Amino acid sequence: MAICEFCLNHTKEGKCSIGLDIRKGMTCHEFEPGIERFCANPSDFVSAGQIVGMAMYFGIGRSELKKVRIMAVREEGHR
Repeated sequence: MAICEFCLNHTKEGKCSIGLDIRKGMTCHEFEPGIERFCANPSDFVSAGQIVGMAMYFGIGRSELKKVRIMAVREEGHR
């Protein structure tokens, strides 16, 4: 699993839309998480804690985890 799979910059063709190399690990300075990358079905979203827990399970950490937390809290506020 790579950080790119959770990023909005990752295209269906498997490339980075901003031209970066596909990462093998779970770090990327340009990481842009998307809720649809964590929950294929929007009704699967329960809480921000659920998304943060998933991110930690998959090995996302540090600044990337902070971005996931911000995205999840924002999504929780919209619901």
